[in-house]
Amino acid sequence: MSDPVFEHAQKRVKKKKGFYAHLASFIGVGFFFLAMNLFTLVEEGPEIWFFFPLLPWSIGLIIHYLNVFGFPGNGALSPEWEDKQLQKEMQEIRKKLNRREQKPSNFEEGLELKELQKQREEDWQNDDLV
Repeated sequence: MSDPVFEHAQKRVKKKKGFYAHLASFIGVGFFFLAMNLFTLVEEGPEIWFFFPLLPWSIGLIIHYLNVFGFPGNGALSPEWEDKQLQKEMQEIRKKLNRREQKPSNFEEGLELKELQKQREEDWQNDDLV
């Protein structure tokens, strides 16, 4: 039998580790492109190009960061925020279900009009009702 808290924590650590590996490869490749750009400069004028392949990759890195850690400051979209929102939604659903189950004891009696009940007892037979 495994502990669900341990499994959840293990998943979180794995996600963080994946982000840091992504960040390390981004930095390493960025330095490689910078070095390659500096060694291939021409005398006519400097052509700085190393950041062009890093721009779309940086967008992917930002998305990966937001997926793992959420928005900085308020923690929106972070796993903690998601867990909190999940608990909140489950609590709301439970409240709604409890309200439905907690009917008053005279619920069905309260639906019928007393005058109709009186008239039915006096005039109507069970055969008359459809």
